[in-house]
Amino acid sequence: MSRTAIFEASLAYFLEPIARFLEDESVTEIMVNGPDRIFIERRGKLELTPARFSDEDALISAIHNLTQYVGRDIGPEQPILDARLPSGARVHAVIPPASRTGPCLTIRKFRPDVLSLADIVRLGTVSPAAREFLEICIRLRKNVIVAGASGAGKTSLLGALSEAIPHDERILIIEDTTELRLKQPHVVQLESRSASGGEGVTLRQLFVAALRMRPDRILVGEVRGGEALDMLQAMLSGHSGGLSTVHAASPRDALVRLETLSLMSDIELPVYVARAQVASAVHLVVQITRFPQDGSRRVTRISEIRGLASDGQYQLADLFVLEMKGTSRDGRLQSSLEPTGEKPSFAREPQQYGVTDLIHASEALWG
Repeated sequence: MSRTAIFEASLAYFLEPIARFLEDESVTEIMVNGPDRIFIERRGKLELTPARFSDEDALISAIHNLTQYVGRDIGPEQPILDARLPSGARVHAVIPPASRTGPCLTIRKFRPDVLSLADIVRLGTVSPAAREFLEICIRLRKNVIVAGASGAGKTSLLGALSEAIPHDERILIIEDTTELRLKQPHVVQLESRSASGGEGVTLRQLFVAALRMRPDRILVGEVRGGEALDMLQAMLSGHSGGLSTVHAASPRDALVRLETLSLMSDIELPVYVARAQVASAVHLVVQITRFPQDGSRRVTRISEIRGLASDGQYQLADLFVLEMKGTSRDGRLQSSLEPTGEKPSFAREPQQYGVTDLIHASEALWG
């Protein structure tokens, strides 16, 4: 029996209390808040389950078994673990003293298939016009940031939007934990590694490596540290058409967060310089939200960044805004992502770059 098979069998034994949720394709996230409080997310809604670990020691043993599989450590001196299961699911564990309520384990699963542009329209995440608009923007090499809360569907939306990248481009993906799966033939995936019994590899180091690998596009799964500055400078220095995600509650908040993260790098920057770089590098912010009423995930706003105002504040123009229209008989929210009537500042570019053949549903924005 191979080493991988042994570990998979061992994991199946230690994670037996939640095994059925790992196998259930309708479950997207498993949240273990101690041995006797296990929640799942199913179709966007949270549920408390009757599943239980026998005691706290059984849960800690399961977490330690995970660390053996991924070759990382967890303990009082390093009480946080980020890892990946053989299935590709992302695992996050926190144990005392970092967790005051006992050991916690969160497992985020991923769809066996990859969401496409057609899928996000079918699921109601975007409207046909918004989907077409974003597809054209990606073909025009606009830098796009997908913003939203944790669990809002940012990575899934980013993966779907990446379908619009031409298949003859070389794509570099940089992630903390590998999640994105692209259909293009020329994709290189880089993954960071925390320092555990050796040298770690940071996202910033991966960014430097990626720039030396002749990328046509760079996708960053999620920006959450000083690597934001590297990403912005890459966008400004010829590596346009970048895609990334960030935790933020609105497009404006997304820009402020990128600015703050840039200041966390080891390069000292005045605030106004960081702000100017964000305003120049980012073209569009796509805001996505999970609605707890029915568990749906929908784009609520697509905004263009138009530089800085005279007072130094970000100037944004909403191009699409979600209009809520009530609730259906089965409890589903009714909404429509509609154009605001504002045209993008780059409305003439499809004609200049020869992509007018893609314009159909979004014609009003480009006229």
